[in-house]
Amino acid sequence: MAISRRTVVIAGLPVHVYSEGGLEAISGPVSVLFLLHGRMGSAHQIDSVAEEAMKVVSEKRQSKEASIGLIVVTFDQRNHGERLVDTFANGAWKENGNDRHAIDMYATYVGTAKDVSYLIDFLPSYIFPSGEAEVVQWSVGGISLGGHASWIVLRQEPRITLGIPIIGCPDYLKLISGRAKESEIPFEPPYIPKTFLSYIQQHDPAQASYTISEASNPFLGKKILVLSGADDPLVQWSCSQEFVENLQVGSEGVKKYIAYPGVAHQCTPDMVKEMANFVWDNVLVVA
Repeated sequence: MAISRRTVVIAGLPVHVYSEGGLEAISGPVSVLFLLHGRMGSAHQIDSVAEEAMKVVSEKRQSKEASIGLIVVTFDQRNHGERLVDTFANGAWKENGNDRHAIDMYATYVGTAKDVSYLIDFLPSYIFPSGEAEVVQWSVGGISLGGHASWIVLRQEPRITLGIPIIGCPDYLKLISGRAKESEIPFEPPYIPKTFLSYIQQHDPAQASYTISEASNPFLGKKILVLSGADDPLVQWSCSQEFVENLQVGSEGVKKYIAYPGVAHQCTPDMVKEMANFVWDNVLVVA
């Protein structure tokens, strides 16, 4: 079946919705996968990723019936794509001398996580105004900056039950302190304001009770697929490894992770297929 792409403007935010055969062809229960792009990128730059993921699911549907439909949703992160206001702010210490790199990057994808929650609130009303279909499950996946944002969403948004961070990192202090050292930037104000550090220590995924099987662990019961490049020089697997290996999702959750040998900071076709298969296996064919 042909993959359809429709842009829906939600209170000024353009949102791109991918579906099999168009939204008008959807009825019954449906799952939504938010797919988040990387730094310096845009929603349009991951068109091919969204389309390929939908194609994988569509091909599977031809040989096995799924109980739930799927749509993939993309949108521009803060200060990216059609929302770009300040190009300089998207740069890094080494790239363009942006002294606020640590703050700008984190604030951008924390904002994206809030956008995901906002869209969960309002997207159904815009795409199914007469109750043509019902969204019964919400997922998030993201690449690079979008992968970082996916981890924030997984911690902060209880309505998201499945997440797929691709070449992203759940531990911002490990990631940014290493980057500061490489860039010969002191890990102190004004580069790392005390108020900013306090926020990270309260809200970052790595600061949650992720190693215990108790209600205080926000990842319990969630289904999480982590895809990283084992030879990624920008978002090193070593920054995520301890967190991912010790992450507890409980008996109702699923955890799978792959660090691809020889892969640098890139989202490969194999990663896209793995993502689509994970959604299929853990959401779409669930009775």
